[in-house]
This record gives sequence, structure tokens and C-alpha cells, in this order.
Amino acid sequence: MSLEKIKTDRLNKLAKLKEAGINPYPAQTARARFLVAQALANFDKYEGVKKEIILAGRLRLLRLHGGSCFARLEDASGQIQLFFKKDVLGEVEYKLFADNFDIGDFVEVTGNFFKTQTEEKTLLVKKVKLLSKSLNQLPDKWHGLKDTEERFRRRYLDLLMNKEVRERFKKRSEIIKNIRTFFDSNGFMEVETPVLQPLPGGALARPFRTHLNALDMDLYLRVAPELYLKRLIVGGFEKVYEIGRLFRNEGMDKTHNPDFTELEFYWAYADYEQLMEFTEEMFEFLVPELEIEYQGEKINFTPPFKRVTMRDLIKEHYDIDIKHCGKDELIKTLAKAGEKVNEAMPNCKMVDELFKTIRPKLIQPTFVLNHPIEMSPLAKKSEENPEESARFQLIVAGIELMNAYNELNDPQDQSARMKMQEHHRRDDEIQRYDEDYIEAMEFGMPPIAGLGMGIDRMAELLTDAPNIREVIFFPAMREKIE
Repeated sequence: MSLEKIKTDRLNKLAKLKEAGINPYPAQTARARFLVAQALANFDKYEGVKKEIILAGRLRLLRLHGGSCFARLEDASGQIQLFFKKDVLGEVEYKLFADNFDIGDFVEVTGNFFKTQTEEKTLLVKKVKLLSKSLNQLPDKWHGLKDTEERFRRRYLDLLMNKEVRERFKKRSEIIKNIRTFFDSNGFMEVETPVLQPLPGGALARPFRTHLNALDMDLYLRVAPELYLKRLIVGGFEKVYEIGRLFRNEGMDKTHNPDFTELEFYWAYADYEQLMEFTEEMFEFLVPELEIEYQGEKINFTPPFKRVTMRDLIKEHYDIDIKHCGKDELIKTLAKAGEKVNEAMPNCKMVDELFKTIRPKLIQPTFVLNHPIEMSPLAKKSEENPEESARFQLIVAGIELMNAYNELNDPQDQSARMKMQEHHRRDDEIQRYDEDYIEAMEFGMPPIAGLGMGIDRMAELLTDAPNIREVIFFPAMREKIE
């Protein structure tokens, strides 16, 4: 039977139920109902006694045998077998059920426990109530890896048909809870900052622009919460963090989605050396066993993590010194690495592109330190080498998980760097000059260390997902062409 005919058949059943005076979409269910897992855990207690058990969930299987029917009921906690009998429900009720209920329908059932001849825990149904009539047939088997795009487009079916997908998202939720617990227990306060901002800032990224009709002004979806979080440090808070959505109008790949979830935190009177130690402590908390397997690679989080400067890393892989080489040498090295070269690209951008070719080779947790200062307009200069920033990125399994630095708190230096960005760069990924932020700094900003971490990437890593879209419920998708 075609899907169109199946839907027509179900619509006919819906009409018959309404004719019989049954509301196919009631608002209320019994408040005394059990979860399936709870009922199964108490099975021995209630088997063979008069106490009736009430369950609610989706029918996942129906096997009709004349005057009886076996079914499976599923809720968020698990599945249980149901047994319907004509001489228990009554002829009229049983016929109504057998003729008009389908796999996928939500029902409430009331009955008593017993075990079948095969010792399966089962509920003998004495009453059944329709909670929601399903009009489309559930797929027998979901498309799996052969149709990954369809899984993402119809994530509700992906979750419904694939237990491992549901478990991955449960684990993602646990990861976020554990991150909150770690920061709360270390004296940080969770805060919220604006998603709509008059100026994009806090990251070198292309923003999305929108318009606020009430004030007739353009606003930007935030690319980062950084500048607002640091305003809170000026305001007297010393340890703040935020977990929220960011929006960057850029490409999509296995580690990028236009909207994503990030943790950012700022810690007054700390420096990036302390942040590296703090990061190692966080992994000890999130991964107590200190080892995971990601895409066939064993990853060990035993501290201390490896540390290497960006200059030394590039020198090791390409035998050039980014401190002394010019544009021509960078172009030649990028071409040799198989990268397309845009000669108008500033040197610091070329250095970043070179680094990205090395990143996939960094499997074990590695702090990459002290990027060229031009790549870090909001970071302090290294006191040992002013041409470098006091900054690190944490790379694990080739994935950039974190970006952190000693925050610039000199308002004159910050003002000069923002003006230089606007003057020398003509792309949309600049740090714009933010007069209000500079004014806030002029009231005095203590030494600060700050860090941003991609929650989706962390979930990707800790759930062994092959790409970021596997850990985002509804990733951005190209418009479907029928």
C-alpha cells in the first residue's frame, strides 16, 4: 500500500473514531500513570495483585490474532509488552481498537501485570484510551547512513527510529549539565548577555544582520558574547560564564554550523597559564577515566597536556619561521601545502591557513600557544615577545575546542588595535571599533583571562560523533529541491 493510501486509510479511521464520540486528541491523561521503566522495576510488587497500572505512550508494534492482540508500548523510559483480549475489553471496545488503532498512535492503557509463557513481563489491558491519532505510518527501518541528509531534515524520525541517536543527545545534555556543575562549584556565576548587538564583536567572524523596526536600526546577531561579558567584569563581577547560541555567517563543514552553542567565561586576576591548568582540571571532571575513543583514535586527557607555540609548530611542519618570513614565502608554502592562495590576504590570515593544515595532525590534547598579535585583536601581547599574543588554542583529535588568552585591559592599546583593524582590513571578519566598550575599559578593567569553548564540538568529541551535525538537533540545511 502506498503512503498516500495509508494516510487516506488513517484519515478514514479518524473519522470513524469521531463518529463513535471519541476525541482523538484529548488534553488530559491520568495523573497516576507510571513510566514504563518505573512499572517494570516494580513488576514483582504488582504482579498478581488487584492494583491497576496505568501507562501511556506510543504503540510501536501490533500483532492481531483474531480475538487477541499483542502490542508494544514505548515512552521516553523504555518499552513494555501489552496484551489485549476481546473477552477482557468487551466486544465493542475491542473491535473499535482492532479496527481503528495503528502503530504510531499514542494511547493510555490500564490493566494488570502478568508473565507470558516465555516469561515476558506484560500488561493485560482492561481499558484503552486514544491520546493522539497518528496519520502517517512510521518507517519500518530508517534510512541510516545512506541517507544522512534525510535524517537531519526529519530529525524527529531519526530520534524515533534510532536509539543510539537519542542516547547521543541525552549524553550531550549531561555534558552541558556537568560543565555547569564544574563552573558553579568553582565560584563562577552564570549570566546572559544580548544576542542582538548594535556592533558585532568578540571574534573575527562574518555576522548576520537584521533590523529592529521599533527603533529603526540595524542590529547584528552576536558572533560572540565576549565584549559584554568583559563589561560585567568592569561592573564588579570577577568570575562569569555564559552558555548560549552564537551566529556566524560562514561556511559549513564537519566542525562548523552557522548557529552553534558556546561556553565563554572570564576570570579576573587570572592569566592564561592558570586557564590551561583549569582546562586540564575540567577534563578530569568531565572525563574521570581520562581516556576516550574518538573515531578509532585513543585520546588521553591525563595532564599536563602538550604545549607548543604556533611559531614552533609551523617551523616543525614547513621549515619556515613565521616571525621572519614575508608574504612571498607564505604564499609559496601555502601553495606547496595544496591550499588556494588569495594574495590579497593579510600575512596573519595566511599564517592561520597554514596552521589549519597542521591541525588535523594534532590528535592528543595540545595547547597551541602565542599566535601572532595581528590574529588576536582582543588579547594581551606576550611580555617576552610583544609580536606574539598571550593566547592558546586547545586542539584535540584535530578539532579546535577552545580559544583563550590574557584579555587586553589597556583602553588605549585596545582603541588603537580596533582602529587598525578597521583601517587595514576590508572584509566582514574584522573587530569593529566599539566606542562604548572602550569607554567601559577607561573606567578600569582588572587583569582578566578568558576562554571560549564550542559545546557542539565538545559533544562531538565525547560522544564519538563523526561530525558536528550529529550533535545538533536541527543543523542548518540547504533548501530541499523537490
